Amino acid sequence: MKHIRIATLAAAASVALTFGTVAVAPAFAQSGTVMVGGAAMYPNKNIIENAVNSKDHTTLVAAVKAAGLVDTLSGSGPFTVFAPTNAAFAKLPKGTVDMLLKPENKDKLTKILTYHVVAVSAMSDAIGKMIKDDGGKHTIKTVSGGTLIAMMKGDKLQLQDEMGGIATVTIANVKQSNGVIHVVVHVLMPK
Repeated sequence: MKHIRIATLAAAASVALTFGTVAVAPAFAQSGTVMVGGAAMYPNKNIIENAVNSKDHTTLVAAVKAAGLVDTLSGSGPFTVFAPTNAAFAKLPKGTVDMLLKPENKDKLTKILTYHVVAVSAMSDAIGKMIKDDGGKHTIKTVSGGTLIAMMKGDKLQLQDEMGGIATVTIANVKQSNGVIHVVVHVLMPK
């Protein structure tokens, strides 16, 4: 019996080595891993460990480092992060990002970045339910102390900032070990 089990395991290992991509692909798809910015976002890694690999979030990562928020967003959380893409930062007036990354503007940068963070882990269906329960709009309190208004436009989750800007979630429910990321295409601005 022991020899049969060993032979079966050896045969399975041989098949796995021969057809490795076939065996790995379904496990990858079932793991909850999502591709963002050309990189896999692993649900067993924290927000920072994943974000540094996304080519669409290099500006956000640089800003998080400049604001000194790496340790915070690597912590246990839970956090919901509305993560603006590089294209979102590029929509800001020319020179804004460079100005915000200067050490003397760290407080302003920190306020803007923490305005994108909520101190809970909220998947899009939970946010959608809150929107529906509140009659079409739901107020969200951010870590910065500001508020966002969550609403739906068709089947897309949108957030309105305190300056009237609207950010649409383009990739929702990117699970992290310490929360969730929702990718947005607009930098949310507090008052």
